[in-house]
Amino acid sequence: MSDAQALLSEIHQARLDRLKEICAQHGLSRNGSVEFLRARLIADLILKDWDLSPEGISKIINNELGEVLAVFGIKKSGSIRERRQRLYLHLNHDAKQLVPEKLDTLSREKLHELCVKLDLPRSGSKQILTMRVAGVLMSQLGSWGQIKKSLRRPRGKVKAISIPNPLEDDEQSIVHEELPVNEEIIEAPPAEEITENNDVEIIEVIQAPVIAEPEHQEITEELLAIEKRQAEVDALCRDFLLVGSINDSEDVTAFINSLSTHGLMAKDESSISFVRKRLNALDSRSRQEKDAMHSLPGSWREKEALRSFEDARTILRDSLPEIILENPGDQVKARMTFEEKARELGLDLRLPSISGRLHALFDLQISLDDEIAASDPRTARRTRVTRVLQHGAVHLQPSERRTLDRLERNLSGFEQLCEAIFDKSEGNYDDAQQALVVRFLEKKGYEVNTSEIRPRVVAAAGIIGAELGYITPGEIPRLAPGIKVSDTEIDSIITDLKRLAQQFKPGNVEDSADIDLEVAESVADAADRVSKARNKLDGVDDLLARLRISR
Repeated sequence: MSDAQALLSEIHQARLDRLKEICAQHGLSRNGSVEFLRARLIADLILKDWDLSPEGISKIINNELGEVLAVFGIKKSGSIRERRQRLYLHLNHDAKQLVPEKLDTLSREKLHELCVKLDLPRSGSKQILTMRVAGVLMSQLGSWGQIKKSLRRPRGKVKAISIPNPLEDDEQSIVHEELPVNEEIIEAPPAEEITENNDVEIIEVIQAPVIAEPEHQEITEELLAIEKRQAEVDALCRDFLLVGSINDSEDVTAFINSLSTHGLMAKDESSISFVRKRLNALDSRSRQEKDAMHSLPGSWREKEALRSFEDARTILRDSLPEIILENPGDQVKARMTFEEKARELGLDLRLPSISGRLHALFDLQISLDDEIAASDPRTARRTRVTRVLQHGAVHLQPSERRTLDRLERNLSGFEQLCEAIFDKSEGNYDDAQQALVVRFLEKKGYEVNTSEIRPRVVAAAGIIGAELGYITPGEIPRLAPGIKVSDTEIDSIITDLKRLAQQFKPGNVEDSADIDLEVAESVADAADRVSKARNKLDGVDDLLARLRISR
């Protein structure tokens, strides 16, 4: 093992005090954390011939980046852009300080500078820049800021790490022409080694194109708008993944199209690609969460985070019903508010074991609420009332449907009105009480005094009265059948029935007379019932007319 390799191994294994001693021996600053000092020593003593400034990192070719990252002891796989981002972050920032949760404290100028160094688009507001930098930090989570444990605390003999030498400009042009972003390098076994004066080993490389989405997407207004609301997109994606699959292309397409109902327009390629990436990322994360929920903690940090979650579980469980009530019918906002509550309690949602337990607690509460609602008498009553109001509503005029929809949205107020009328009438529900229901709704701006809506409202109020015990089920007004006939048509039907009765040709005269008499009586009874119903409706109309005049 060479002197440089021995020093590198010592730097990897040294603790803070020893790292400060090495810094003092070479006249370097001793300020900083363990990992920051370790990265500085490697850059200044081991890779001193390399230009590791932000500009120099952007010039390092792809096959050399892996070797440089291996010397620093951090993850070396990924695209060339990811490698450069990881190397810059490891050399210039503290992984415990530069975290997504603290990006809001940075100024726009600092965020703009980070976007420049990380090769990200620089346009947009501070919030957009924050989201871009946060996306890189999340994708690089655990890949920088700390060397591999196998190097820090090796078992057995320490494996020597090859220390690369930087290539000169003319050698770079011979060996490797920088690849496009979407191409990957596969190193083949050395076919032939060419030794130069500086003992540089040139390795034959093969370019292998891979299918990948472009890393530099077109910045559109839709993409910027949807990036601002990533938290909502993530919440919707989690709801989709409860029953949906990213492998079902039709399901995914339908989900993306449904985002417009939430005010999230994903129509162009850039915004659609953004949603697909979030789906893929959250699908992977949900699998990690499920695995982490059934396994032991893998680190001291995760163990302490789980202890903190258990301490906060009671507070979270008690606050969850209130959060859901404050966001009725909007699980997306409720889930986002619940996540924010967890962050306020100091929980680290970056750990799959914590985020998985948190979202499982939310989904469990939603399921319990659904079960309770299904067995709640109030829910059953409102379902019955809604069914009566919307019976055959598809055939109504648009204005009448809007009135019914508005009334359905305010069923609680409608129930209070009906209960007050039944209390005052001491359980009676005749024409006067029915007219009061219609009159009070008209005062509130509901156009219910029409031939189509009035019977529905009167019947719905009767259902409420019966459910609350004011009247019997038999006193609930019934809706008329769907066949509608005018007065002229009623007379015509009666005439046809009489004519039909006279056309019978019986074999016995006496029997024929009896049959004619029976049919005539039934027809007469039907005519009487129609007349009575018509008079009753006329009486209701007259009463309503008098009430409007008295106002």
